[in-house]
Amino acid sequence: MIYTKQVKYTVEYYIEILGFTCDGYTEDWTWASLSRNEVGIMVSYPTLHVPFEKPQFTGSLYFSVDNVDELWNQFKEITIPGYAIETFDYGMREFAIYDNNGYLLQFGQPV
Repeated sequence: MIYTKQVKYTVEYYIEILGFTCDGYTEDWTWASLSRNEVGIMVSYPTLHVPFEKPQFTGSLYFSVDNVDELWNQFKEITIPGYAIETFDYGMREFAIYDNNGYLLQFGQPV
């Protein structure tokens, strides 16, 4: 679940830029469910139970994929990169981008 005060805009970003499908949403756009292949993400307007000033996350969302180079070529010109594609000593080829809220999304594939 990622929190944002821009649920509809976030859904549009994930559909148009990242290739997700919207599986459902509330009429007032306070919640939505997205998917792409085997990945599911929920987007929600912050509830009263969660303190929220702006999107923040101390980690990242990590997606294990089979086509990391293809995704990098698709995303690198239309997103804000976190870091360019690279093969790391720990056996992963990966890159990172920021979504429209500033959340870090990492994509990796074993080498």
